[in-house]
Amino acid sequence: MEGGGGGKMGYGGHHHHHDTAKLLKAVSRTVEPRNFGIGLVAGFLIVTCAYFSTAKFDAIHIALVSPDARNAAAGIGTPVSAAKASNQRLDDLAAPDLEDALSKLGSKAEVLDKDDDGKILPSPETDSGQSASLGNTRKDDTFASGGGGGALLPPLSSEEPANSTQEQGGLEDEELQVQDAIANSPKKSTNGSSSPAVFHSDPATLPVPPVQQIPPAQQQETKAPPVQQIPLIPEAKKTGPEESARREWKPLCDLASNRRIDWCELDGDVRVHGVQGTVTLVGAAKAEEWRVKPYPRKVDTNAMRFVREITVRSTTDAGAIGPEAACTERRDVPALLFSDRGYTGNYFHAYTDVILPLFLTAKQYGGEVLFLVSDFQMWWLGKFMPVFKSLSNYDLVDLAADNRTRCFRHVQVGLTCHSDFSIDPRRAPNGYSMVDFTKFMRTTYNLPRDLAIPNAGTRPRLLIIARARTRRFVNADEIVRAAKKIGFEVVVSEGTHEIAPFAEEANSCDAMLGVHGAGLTNMVFLPTRGVVIQVVPLGGLEFVAGYFRNPSRDMGLEYFEYRIARNESTLTEQYPPDHPIFTDPDGVKSKGWDSLKEAYLDKQDVRLDMRRFRPVLKKAIAHIRANKLQ
Repeated sequence: MEGGGGGKMGYGGHHHHHDTAKLLKAVSRTVEPRNFGIGLVAGFLIVTCAYFSTAKFDAIHIALVSPDARNAAAGIGTPVSAAKASNQRLDDLAAPDLEDALSKLGSKAEVLDKDDDGKILPSPETDSGQSASLGNTRKDDTFASGGGGGALLPPLSSEEPANSTQEQGGLEDEELQVQDAIANSPKKSTNGSSSPAVFHSDPATLPVPPVQQIPPAQQQETKAPPVQQIPLIPEAKKTGPEESARREWKPLCDLASNRRIDWCELDGDVRVHGVQGTVTLVGAAKAEEWRVKPYPRKVDTNAMRFVREITVRSTTDAGAIGPEAACTERRDVPALLFSDRGYTGNYFHAYTDVILPLFLTAKQYGGEVLFLVSDFQMWWLGKFMPVFKSLSNYDLVDLAADNRTRCFRHVQVGLTCHSDFSIDPRRAPNGYSMVDFTKFMRTTYNLPRDLAIPNAGTRPRLLIIARARTRRFVNADEIVRAAKKIGFEVVVSEGTHEIAPFAEEANSCDAMLGVHGAGLTNMVFLPTRGVVIQVVPLGGLEFVAGYFRNPSRDMGLEYFEYRIARNESTLTEQYPPDHPIFTDPDGVKSKGWDSLKEAYLDKQDVRLDMRRFRPVLKKAIAHIRANKLQ
């Protein structure tokens, strides 16, 4: 059986080979060698093209993966990629469905006129565009606070600013350039249809630079640069005749670079005689003399008229300045000479003209600095004594009553200042900012809260600034009830002469509400991430409101600006609807500061329309509650 099967297998295989041979012979007769060779070449070319097409596609795909993307995947950032990423994030935030992100950008007008059910409320009647209607405010109406887009309000000049309200008998600041504001403002600017009724701005945040990864092999060799120490006492410079002749002479005083204040800086053998009001540099290479008033309102004659003039001079011969030139007392610490007059009776000006510039100038010395006060008002100095003691380890010197010759190695006449209620960290010693200033104030008055985060189980606290004379809340009780219904614990206070008790009250709160005025200056005591709500009266006063708008952002606070409509002003009870105070506010302001002050600041109170204002309170409490999640 097996042999028969094998035979069949062998026979079948032989027959198969025979058929194959016949097939090949037939093909060889049919296909000529020339055609066969052409076919092989064509097939090779087709395969080669297919290979290179695939390789080219791979190469293009690899090229599309940019260096920035590879760096991002590896965790390495570059300035260019960071900028691209930032722009991409801003584009994403501009998406219409991202309402919360739009709010955080702070450049879009808030449409807040909704009731508790979320329905859009009809806007109150306005007078020929005098007040903005929330119902007519669009989401794309913007106020450019340092960003792109057209500003709906006139820009605030940092050099010729407006004054806040008068408090405690202080003088008003006539440096307010009303005509300039009118010239730069759009027509019909009084809370008009050209500007949103509610302006919202988030605190400024500093961009975080990309982190550059250092390879492990280089990390051991990289050393941190030495920390630059700022000496508490500047080293005395050689001022002998030969040394002075070799170096270029620098004028003692600068009367041109700062439009707010004239200031002088003297290094070497400096002698100060208080009664005579002289500051003299002895042994200088050149004799010169200057007369300055060390108060930062130099263009305002009304503010400067009571500021004592100081003579700053240099001499090549000590005998030329009289027998009183002999040093009665020598000090190794530097001295700062400033005035406490001008508008310091106004609470806002006390900070922007003296307290803040003094912090900016003296903080760097760590207490080792002596204050020489040219206009010694003990009632005012006593009010802010904790601030002076925090900045200097020495008693204040009443310059006008000091009949001695005090000798120093460094004296500055006039304080360093940038603009009203503001610090520019790029020009400040040690990069100080408004956040640093608020931390300093909280430390000075031993305030416990640094962040506006309510304790568990407690309500956020709202402080309502109650003004006693002008720009009062007529319906304060109604405002309190609405705030409590929303979820706030409410405190109503005007404050007293003593700063410490009110500072403690403000620091215990998470939000502050007030009509434009000096009382809002107490925002310096609010904890970081708190909320400031400024109510702007009728009369096109948005440019004046800027003195709290920008500083609140720089302090790390959330800012809301509510511009009242005509029916929320008590001016409607005093004047007919066609009076120029409503129809021509620019004409009223064109008559000067006194005209504006009398019409819109002294005679006006506020009655908030709670249906219109309630959404602002809701936004404020939502921000405070969100702090717990950060």
